[in-house]
Amino acid sequence: MSEQFKGRIGTTTAESEPWWPARPAAPKGAPNVLVIALDDTGFAHLGCYGSDIDTPNIDAIAARGIRYNNFHTTALCSPTRACLLTGRNHHSVGMRFLSNVDTGFSNCRGQITPRAATIAEVLRDQGYNTFALGKWHLANMEDCGPAGPFDQWPLQRGFDRYYGFLGGATDQYSPELTVDNRPIDPPSGPGYHLSEDLVDQAIDMLTAQRSTGAGRPFMMYLAFGATHSPHQAPREFIEKYRGRYAAGWDETRPTWFARQKALGIVPAAAELSPRNPDVTAWAELDAEQKRLYARMQEAFAGFLDHTDKQVGRLIDFLKSIDTLDNTLVIFLSDNGASQEGGNDGILNELAYFNRLTEPVAEMIGRIDAIGGPNLYNNYPRGWAQVGNTPLRFYKQNTHEGGIRDPLIISWPAKIAAAGVVRTQYHHVIDLYPTILECVGVAAPEVYKGVTQIPVAGVSLAYTFAGDPPQSARRTQYYEMLGHRAIWKEGWKAVTRHRQGQPFSADKWLLYDTTVDFAECRDLADAEPEKLKEMVAAWWVEAGRYNVLPLDDRGIELFTLRRPDAAGPRLAYRYLPGTPHIDRFAVPDIRNRSFTIRARVVRASNAEEGVLVSSGARTGGHCLFIQKNRAVFAYNRIGHITRLISTIELPLGDCEVTMVFRKTAPNQGVATLEIDGAAAGEAAIALLPFRQTVAGMDVGADHGSSVCDGYAAPFRFAGRLKYVDYALGTDRDDFKRAAAVEARNALTDQ
Repeated sequence: MSEQFKGRIGTTTAESEPWWPARPAAPKGAPNVLVIALDDTGFAHLGCYGSDIDTPNIDAIAARGIRYNNFHTTALCSPTRACLLTGRNHHSVGMRFLSNVDTGFSNCRGQITPRAATIAEVLRDQGYNTFALGKWHLANMEDCGPAGPFDQWPLQRGFDRYYGFLGGATDQYSPELTVDNRPIDPPSGPGYHLSEDLVDQAIDMLTAQRSTGAGRPFMMYLAFGATHSPHQAPREFIEKYRGRYAAGWDETRPTWFARQKALGIVPAAAELSPRNPDVTAWAELDAEQKRLYARMQEAFAGFLDHTDKQVGRLIDFLKSIDTLDNTLVIFLSDNGASQEGGNDGILNELAYFNRLTEPVAEMIGRIDAIGGPNLYNNYPRGWAQVGNTPLRFYKQNTHEGGIRDPLIISWPAKIAAAGVVRTQYHHVIDLYPTILECVGVAAPEVYKGVTQIPVAGVSLAYTFAGDPPQSARRTQYYEMLGHRAIWKEGWKAVTRHRQGQPFSADKWLLYDTTVDFAECRDLADAEPEKLKEMVAAWWVEAGRYNVLPLDDRGIELFTLRRPDAAGPRLAYRYLPGTPHIDRFAVPDIRNRSFTIRARVVRASNAEEGVLVSSGARTGGHCLFIQKNRAVFAYNRIGHITRLISTIELPLGDCEVTMVFRKTAPNQGVATLEIDGAAAGEAAIALLPFRQTVAGMDVGADHGSSVCDGYAAPFRFAGRLKYVDYALGTDRDDFKRAAAVEARNALTDQ
């Protein structure tokens, strides 16, 4: 029994007194809570923050409430989301980097410690219905397969319902989706778009809650895939911006900056930071580069515009059910605009994750496909700096371009201020205590028997009315990929770390942020004692919040795997009916020999289809039967090696095998075998770090197909008994080769 019975037990019910424990109930008048998070949306990207991108629905939220121009995040997605949901710093809760990796240190477990209850866990225990939609990226990705473990999935961290994707990004036209605790086949029908689907699902959840929820308030966390790459949107939204950015980033930045001053989102005395040193002057680009880069920015603008329309649909629904007035709406981005498109932008982000480049001459030939379902595109970092106007640098960096982000809060029933701009310094950890104060509950000191880490955030509810005092937050540290910073009572010290360089060699810069909005004037030489004081304060905060050890590894971290006491898993068997498997839970074929073996039974030559597929149009591999031949295809960033068996398949019971024999790091020979007989071979170069940005299907290829030549899902029409993967052990050089290749190729840290 979970609670002591307080009635009276007799021999019969007539001699007994019943008792019912009280159900959790929210405080009277407690607001609904709607948190809307965008991804990789920079400080200047919203119309109400200065851009020329149409975001009327988001702007309307700002007009009803408050915009903050001094709000900060962690510079990366998983860490910011961990802070948002827990009110603690990301190192403290185990999310130093992305949830993809566990480095073996408590500050980087790739999941949130149970010592930090999420806002959903707290509110659900207070009588709220809790819903999460969209991006999660808070469970270690190795645990995101159909069998879990599920302890860090949304439903186990406080949410009643979930509909979204567990990883860091997904194809907007063919996303990898999870409903509650189960994966579903990726959709790919005509007219589908994830942002529209998420809002449809959100409205469905709220409709059910409103109809049967007995008056309970709701907490909804809606985390769009937008505007993270791939920048994909319906064609009409992209074409709306055709030609708008032909003048280039060097003219667009000052135009947006002037708009920011006119809107009051930056101080009148603010300066526009200089062009970042890793951005080429627009005037120095050739005509083809300009045409390509402008089209990439048009796709981003259309993507954000389309997302705004979906936000408007949800807000309109809340109005229609008379719920908006008592809904606390919190709208934010998780970090600054992304530099991950590099100098030229990319059409396939799997190239970025493998430190490969796509020549402009090749990309220009596919310019009209940008933003559509056949590419996974991201813009050049020159446009990212525009999105961060007037700030320096980008996502991943602890300069303001990486950590200063838009924040809008609206609560019509309680916030009298409308359309105002607040300048108080705050951090994403402050949203958790803000929500709790608005609801009227306290953070638990013990949750489910586990003593909790103290909440590090401070509520910003004091900014909701009147003329608020100076910032309640006095200090905030930052660390991301070795980049470090600290803000303390108006002063900021920051260093941009170079990977592989000793941390002791980092050059610290010093800014007085009370008069220098965009970090334009370094005062390190003029104020050496202040700089020394600030750096010492950073080390104090680092000790307090579990920042150490410092770690500047980046892409190399994707090669890490948690050691298993039983040894690494080398064999997998997949049965027919296996649900879609997330990309990080598929067999790890990188830099090793491996074998795929499928057992099939066919009654006729017409029985063909996919036996197993891992990946999508961006990259991956598949084994299928077509025209009575076995085919193995390896898609390396869109370049497909197709191996077709030299002999036909027999009818009846048959074994189709592909053997990859490694001959050099990330190189080898693939051989097809039919019932053990060799049937052709081809040389293949494997990707070094990430094989795919999509997952695996057994007996079909759902969503975006790995290769052309068939239409998805191309479900196998015969009988598939099983598919086996056997992984080789010839990868002693894997970590060394990966680290060397990453370090040699890394140019944007």
